[in-house]
Amino acid sequence: MENRTRVEIVVGLFLFLGLLAISYIAINLGDLSMYSHNQYELKARFTSASGLRKGAYVEAAGVRVGYVSDIRFRPEDYTALVTLAIDKNVPITSDAIASVRTAGIIGDKFVKISPGGSEKLLTSGMEILETEPSINLEELISKYVFESGKKK
Repeated sequence: MENRTRVEIVVGLFLFLGLLAISYIAINLGDLSMYSHNQYELKARFTSASGLRKGAYVEAAGVRVGYVSDIRFRPEDYTALVTLAIDKNVPITSDAIASVRTAGIIGDKFVKISPGGSEKLLTSGMEILETEPSINLEELISKYVFESGKKK
């Protein structure tokens, strides 16, 4: 009976250490910038935020600079108000363009920030005025198929 108790203790310690190791790896290798306080919030209104999810990344010049912290429907103008958490060390100009893009052919949606030429910078709580909604692949394909059928 004493041997069985000892084995159970060893197995329990092994499992505990394994869970600690997995947690350590997840924290160090995972993208935990979502929980950072070194960010400021910007808002952007899109006519369509289809496929965009809370937690999606924000990219500028091909580099992740933030994440989508909230998406809300605005019934007064039928738009999607997207809140972006941007790293504090990344300046966004007042004439920047926010676009909903797809990573790869059928990948996740993300927000791409294209810089403008203005020297005026946006501060926390301000809104990016220039936006481009996501491209709906189904609409493009159906438009192409039905348009090409009319030309014959």
